[in-house]
Amino acid sequence: MSAVVTEADCPVEETPASGPREGAFGNAVGLACRECGHQVALGPFYACPECFGPLEVAYEFPEVTREQIEAGPRNIWRYKALLPVPTDIEASPNTEPGFTRLLRADNLGRELGIETLWVKDDSTNPTNSFKDRVVACALSAARELGSKVFACPSTGNLANAVAAAGARAGIKTVVFIPSNLEQPKQVNSAIFTENLVAVDGNYDDVNKLASEIAGEEDGWAFVNVNVRPYYAEGSKTLGYEIAEQLGWRLPDQIVIPVASGSQLTKVDKAFQELIKLGLVEEKPYRIFGAQAEGCGPVATAFKAGTDAIRPVKPDTIAKSLAIGNPADGIYVLDIARRTGGAVEEVTDEEIRAGIVLLARTEGIFTETAGGTTLAVTKKLVETGVLDPTQETVVINTGHGLKTLDAVSGQVGAAATIAPTYSAFKATGL
Repeated sequence: MSAVVTEADCPVEETPASGPREGAFGNAVGLACRECGHQVALGPFYACPECFGPLEVAYEFPEVTREQIEAGPRNIWRYKALLPVPTDIEASPNTEPGFTRLLRADNLGRELGIETLWVKDDSTNPTNSFKDRVVACALSAARELGSKVFACPSTGNLANAVAAAGARAGIKTVVFIPSNLEQPKQVNSAIFTENLVAVDGNYDDVNKLASEIAGEEDGWAFVNVNVRPYYAEGSKTLGYEIAEQLGWRLPDQIVIPVASGSQLTKVDKAFQELIKLGLVEEKPYRIFGAQAEGCGPVATAFKAGTDAIRPVKPDTIAKSLAIGNPADGIYVLDIARRTGGAVEEVTDEEIRAGIVLLARTEGIFTETAGGTTLAVTKKLVETGVLDPTQETVVINTGHGLKTLDAVSGQVGAAATIAPTYSAFKATGL
């Protein structure tokens, strides 16, 4: 018995004899267009040849049990049967990301008024962000497709993850970033690769350049361009882990930061796959997206009740979310509306406050994306949109050491004193 998790009806085109080895993409059977359903063969393709819509991986899953998953390694490869990777993926040098902690956040819950709150803390991944997950899947695809260069356009975290994964795999890496990116993120990439390229412009300018290079240069695997369908599947592992760590059940509500929107859409895809495979009980759940006011095109469209997302020029401290023309924005809108969720935005000051709040209640230092998610969660509770009586998960996607400048002016020494007891007593601490 097998479960087919795809809405496409068209037959898959034949894979050329010169294509990937048999089993290179596990239980994946093709790439399906998210708009028209047309399928193409597995390969370095990302746009539908019929309608130019985005492609995503389609599967025919065998029977998969909880016991099989639980017997796997404590990283994302425990879910390899549900990912576009070969069965021998563990033998390939990679950063082995995933299976990060899910913390019961009672202190934060009391502050926010949420009865049952969890934080999925992805800051403990190898390069301290969730991007290690998606890059591991992209690296597998690049290797199976015979790519010679592993590359990406990035707002920071992705560049860190690509550079580190490339070093581990022994493949040449080239990473492109906006030249005004936070310095810690630049250093965290340059330490792993000598091929860090700073581009004068915002992320959308960098992404456009990467697309041009991918179209002109042979053998270049841009993780979020020409191998994007495989890359995006890595985000599903967040959803798998949350369900498994909750005892094989889905949360009632989940709040997810939105940059391109891919993470949110793939967490939803993961939940749907788990339901169809019988690994969790089907139940309603609500998905909420979090953006910054300085780059909130999806939130703006959601509030306006429209499907049209108007690109914006980013102006926010949350640089990892600063994608003015999000590729998956329309799908984020669909999911938020289908599940009864919402997409909300917050100011930079609220983001800073969210960073401090998480640190001082749960001992987790998050970057600006996590601060955005926390601040949006707070706002959703205060406006009555998020139900505080329902079990809620918030995702922390990265570590605060990458965005120190965002809060360096907000925190510091409570007092500077002489080395005497009387000076200490005078502080009133």
